[in-house]
Amino acid sequence: MPVTVAKTAGFCFGVNRAVDTVLQQLEQGQKPYTLGEIIHNPQVTADLKAKGADAVDSIDEMMEQRSVIIRSHGVAQSVYDELTKRGLPYIDATCPYVKKIQNIVAEQDLDTGVLIAGDVSHPEVQGIIGHCKTDWLAFRTEEELQNLAETMVKMSKKQWILVAQTTFNANLWKKCVEIAKKLCTNAKIFDTICKATLTRQTEAADLAAESDVMIVIGGKHSSNTKKLAEICSRFCTTVWVETAAELKDFPFERGMRVGVTAGASTPVGIIKEVRKTMCEIEKNLDEMTFEEMLNASFKSTYTGEKVKGIVTGIAPNEISVDIGTKHTCYAPLSELTSNPNLKPEDIVKVGDELEFIVLRVNDVEGTVMLSKKRLDAQAGFEKVMKSAGTNEVLSGVVTDVVKGGVLAITEGVKVFIPASLSGVAKNEALEQLLKQEVRFVIREVNEKRHRAVGSIKDVLKEERKAQEEQFWSTVEAGQVFTGTVKSLTSYGAFVDLGGVDGMVHISELSWQRIKHPSDVVKVGDTLEVYVKDIDTENKKISLGYKKTEDNPWEVLKRDYAVESVCKAKIVSMTTFGAFAQVIPGVDGLIHISQISNQRIAKPQDVLTVGQEVDVMITDIDFDKKRVSLSMKALLADEAPVEEAAEEVADAE
Repeated sequence: MPVTVAKTAGFCFGVNRAVDTVLQQLEQGQKPYTLGEIIHNPQVTADLKAKGADAVDSIDEMMEQRSVIIRSHGVAQSVYDELTKRGLPYIDATCPYVKKIQNIVAEQDLDTGVLIAGDVSHPEVQGIIGHCKTDWLAFRTEEELQNLAETMVKMSKKQWILVAQTTFNANLWKKCVEIAKKLCTNAKIFDTICKATLTRQTEAADLAAESDVMIVIGGKHSSNTKKLAEICSRFCTTVWVETAAELKDFPFERGMRVGVTAGASTPVGIIKEVRKTMCEIEKNLDEMTFEEMLNASFKSTYTGEKVKGIVTGIAPNEISVDIGTKHTCYAPLSELTSNPNLKPEDIVKVGDELEFIVLRVNDVEGTVMLSKKRLDAQAGFEKVMKSAGTNEVLSGVVTDVVKGGVLAITEGVKVFIPASLSGVAKNEALEQLLKQEVRFVIREVNEKRHRAVGSIKDVLKEERKAQEEQFWSTVEAGQVFTGTVKSLTSYGAFVDLGGVDGMVHISELSWQRIKHPSDVVKVGDTLEVYVKDIDTENKKISLGYKKTEDNPWEVLKRDYAVESVCKAKIVSMTTFGAFAQVIPGVDGLIHISQISNQRIAKPQDVLTVGQEVDVMITDIDFDKKRVSLSMKALLADEAPVEEAAEEVADAE
C-alpha cells in the first residue's frame, strides 16, 4: 500500500512565524494572551495553553495585565486602537500576506467599494473588513457574487476593487474574477491568495488524481484545510482527520494508493504520527493468515479482471508473470506497449511488480494472457474523463489527420480534435499538426464509446488571454518589442507583440511617402517596434517603426552642410523654380534665378524631370524643413570670362 505525502504539507510561513512568536515569549518566562486561537489547530492551541499562553476571544476577557499576541489571521483596526487606549503591550503576529490585504483596503477612499472573496465569518475576513474605511461586500461563491449585482448597481458611481482571503480556492477565484469584470468593467483586481496556498492546493489535486484515498490532516475550523478536503474529494475518496487516531477504523485495503496532505496550521508532529500509523496499517495488511494463504493457492481469475503480477521472465516477444494463481501467465509484446520500436527489456525487468488486465483465460491449457497496454489505456481514459470540463491541460502527439479533424494520443487514449477546435485557420492544412506534440483540454467524453473530444483552440485562447493580462500590466510608452506582422490594411500594419496586436500607422512605416504598407513590409516579417501611445480602456496600442537615425533630415544634418556640392535629381517644376531630390525624403528648391547665369523664362528651358544636376546647398532651414539649392553658384567662375570676351569685342 504505497503512501505518498505532499511536499508542502504542514506549517506555512505565516503560521510558523505566529507559533514561534508565542513560543519565544514563553521561553522568556512570559505568559502572553493570544487574541483568539493563534492558529486553527486544537492540538497546537491546547499545547500552548498548557505552557501558559491563554487564548481569549476579546480584550474584555483578559483578567490580568499581560502582553497580547495578535494571531496570524489579523484583527480589525479598532482592536489595535483599543489595545493602545488601554496601554496593553502587544506583538503583531499577523501573517504578512494578510497584512498586505489589510493595507490595500485601508488605502481606499469613500469613492471606492471593496469586494472580498471569502467567508465573512472567518477571523481573517473579519479583520480585513475592520480595516475598510468605505463600503464593502463579501461573497463565498460564484452565486453569491452574482447576487450582489443589484447592490453594486445601486452603488454604480463607485470604483470597485476585488481582493481574496489568502486561503480562497484558486480555481473559484479565477471564475469570480471574470464575473466581477462583467459586473464592473473598471474593477481593479488584487490577486491576494497566498502563493503557498496555491502551491498546496495544486499539489493536493495532482496527488489526489493519482491516489485511491486521500488523507487530509488539519483542524476542523481551518479554512485552508477545508478547501484542501473539497479539492481532493473531487478526485478520490477523501478522509479529513485532526489526528492519526481517527484512521484506525477506516477500511484500508492492500494495494490502495494513499496520498497525504495537511493544512497550513497542521504541525509536523501530527503528520509524522499519521505516517507512522499508516505504516502500521500497511504492515497488518501484509500479514496474511493461514486461511488467506490457503485460499490464495486456489485463487483463479477471469477475463477483464485487474490483477497485480511479478515479472518472472523476459523473452524476445513476451514476458512471464506470476499473478498468484496456478496458471502460466504471460503478456505478449503487443500487449505491453503500442510502440513497435521497443523490446520487452526496454519496458520491464525481472522482479517488477505491475498491474495487468486479463485478456483471456484457458483453464484447459492452464494459461492466462495479460495486457498492460490496455490497462494503461483504461487508466488513461479515466484520467481523461476526470479532466473533462475542468480546463486541465493535457498534452499528446497528433497521430492521424481524419475527416473533420485530427487524432491525438494522450495517456494511451485517442482524442478527437475537430478542425474548428484545432487552432489551425480554415484556409490552412491540418497536416501541419501531424506528429506534433499539442496541448489541449477535454470538452466532452463518451464513456460507453470510449471516446473523447478535445480542443487546442481553448488552450491557445487561455494562453493568449494570460499573455494579454501580463502585457497590459507591464506595457509602458517607449517600450521596445520584437513582433511579427500579422496583417496589412490600407492605413497600416498590425503587429503581434506576443498575445496583443499593435498597429503601425502607414506614416510610421517609412520616412518617405508610400502608397501602401506592403511597399515596406509583408505578412510574416519580424519588426522591432516601440510603443508610441497606449489606450488602456479600449485596449489599443499605437506603434512606431521609423528610427530617428534613419530620418532623412538627420542624415542631411550629419552628411551635408551649407555650401557643400552634391548631385540632385529634378523631381518637379513650377513657374518659380525646380524641386530636386538631394537624398531620398529631402527635396530642395532651385529658384529660377539660381538655375542659369542667363535670364530664362521658365525652368523647362534648361531642365527636365529626371535629370541629374550638380548643385550647391546655399541654405537649410531644419525647423521649416526647407533646403535652398543653386546651380548658378557653380557657374560663377565662367561669368568673368564671358564678360572679358565681350569687352575685347567692343574694343575692336
